[in-house]
Amino acid sequence: MRKSAILLALLSSFSLVLPAFYVPLVRAVEDSWASMADMPTARSGLGVAVVEGKIYAIGGHLDQISFSGHLGTNEMYDPATDTWATKESMPTARNRFGIAVVQNKIYVIGGETDDGYTGANEVYDPLTDTWETRTQMPTVRADLSANVVDGKIYLISGTEIYGYGAWPRAINVTEVYDPVTDSWTTKTPIPTAVCGYASAVVDDQIYVIGSIGWGAPSSGVNQIYAPETDTWTLGSSMPDWFTEMASSAATTGVYAPKRIHVLWDDEHRVYDPESDGWSTASSMPTSRLSLAVAVVDDRLYAIGGGSHEKLGFTESNKNERYTPADFIPEFPSWTPLLIMLVAVMAVSVIYKRKLHKQNRRRDN
Repeated sequence: MRKSAILLALLSSFSLVLPAFYVPLVRAVEDSWASMADMPTARSGLGVAVVEGKIYAIGGHLDQISFSGHLGTNEMYDPATDTWATKESMPTARNRFGIAVVQNKIYVIGGETDDGYTGANEVYDPLTDTWETRTQMPTVRADLSANVVDGKIYLISGTEIYGYGAWPRAINVTEVYDPVTDSWTTKTPIPTAVCGYASAVVDDQIYVIGSIGWGAPSSGVNQIYAPETDTWTLGSSMPDWFTEMASSAATTGVYAPKRIHVLWDDEHRVYDPESDGWSTASSMPTSRLSLAVAVVDDRLYAIGGGSHEKLGFTESNKNERYTPADFIPEFPSWTPLLIMLVAVMAVSVIYKRKLHKQNRRRDN
């Protein structure tokens, strides 16, 4: 009887403790947006990178129209607490660059400064809050993205300035940076030169989608690069070809299906690499161009950018979070306790049955 009393006491304790950890199990509202804490510094043309669940918003500029006021600003956002903190600024103030993470370090490559285009390659270590200069990109350019496959950073296409006062033109160069050896190699050029495009990696394939048309006709072309074979193929083109400084990111398949989300202005297009098909999703509450998009736990964070107005372009500090369709919520905080409670109850039932059988044998 003493063991039975202990079990009953344990069950009573769980019944008192469990309510303190109770969190209602509410399924996330799918295909929906929520407003989060605004970024401290309003800017467009910035880049974002995720390291250990934190989002680092780096660079950008203050005036999209005059292409001036370039920034080295580095602000960190913590989705868990919905708060921002200021970090060490990037040495070379710039915007419209490539940004990527390798081994928890953030690489910022290329872009435009107040003095023109740059091939600067600077790496930020969030652990020490310090920057280091590495070997610069061979082809100086801006309006490009950086993607990581197998620890190497791929810088594809973009724009270059080819004469004083000339309008930038798209070039089809593909260059790869190896952080381990601090060296660059050249790969097969992209078939159609693009700039200001959307780009993401899914299953080690790099998707380069659309172009704003600087120096070439605007296009929704979807070019797919396979680093393993150094070859290019074409996917289904984006239905809306004029992307106007689009931004993009891919969900991982952990909490939401693997998809590439392309955001610009009041449009939100979703590409499924497996079916090679496009669909439409809910638009951002705040229409923006030249923003940055980060993914944490398969939720998208649309940060910064700017909006067109009658008299020009206004930079934004908005931070809006998107929960994709078919999103799977994480377990609530009380789940482990619930599992323990069920286990204790099961043990209690088994013990009581065993005790009952023993008593019956004793009586007989």
